[in-house]
Amino acid sequence: MGASVNAEADAVIAALRPVAEGLAATFGRSCEVVVHDFRTPENSVVVIAGDLTGRAVGGSMSAIGMDLLRQGDAAPDRLNYVTRTPAGRMLKSSTVVLRTSDGTAFGAFCVNLDITALTQVHDLVGDLVGVVPGAAGQRAPGSAAVVPTTTFSNDVDDVVDAAVDGLQLAHGKQWAQLDRAERAELFARLDATGVFAVRRAVPRVAARLGISRASAYAYLSDARKRTADKGRAPGTSAKGGSA
Repeated sequence: MGASVNAEADAVIAALRPVAEGLAATFGRSCEVVVHDFRTPENSVVVIAGDLTGRAVGGSMSAIGMDLLRQGDAAPDRLNYVTRTPAGRMLKSSTVVLRTSDGTAFGAFCVNLDITALTQVHDLVGDLVGVVPGAAGQRAPGSAAVVPTTTFSNDVDDVVDAAVDGLQLAHGKQWAQLDRAERAELFARLDATGVFAVRRAVPRVAARLGISRASAYAYLSDARKRTADKGRAPGTSAKGGSA
């Protein structure tokens, strides 16, 4: 970013500080408002009002933020979605991407509401009227879909570790049990989450999997090549011509 763009981003963040504090004060203990600065992704939290996720200024973005960072200027707003913290809190959230006047995405303004108690009331009322509810703290109100757990932390390494562990769990196999194609697939899925948008993510993933950094970079390169090959039209070469 140029100096003028950085200055504009700084001004927007400064203007949002009292907005964040005002919203959190209005909704009370059930609300947390966070401003992220994508220019420092490992310590993206620059403003925080309220305390639902245990983070402080200098804390890390979640996997949701990493995905927005990966998408860059094309990142869309994410409104009215539900996540669950490792402690079991159900959060209803909205994330608005912050942009400069030329459309450059530089951060996010996030509002989190703790709806755990409301979800429990919803399930209780459903039980009383004979409707089978979802398990409190695990399902979104009115939905049969299980809400994924989202890791919120002051340390970006915790978020990276959670992403790696979650994908291994979903795969049903540990790293040592995966063949070459499955390992490339795991790295492709990690890449799709935006984890590797964080500068030191590759060494952290390598450490979590118990492999060398060189191996991790090789698997990531292989995964990206496989993804590019899948997205390429049949009969075309890597340079875009006919094969």
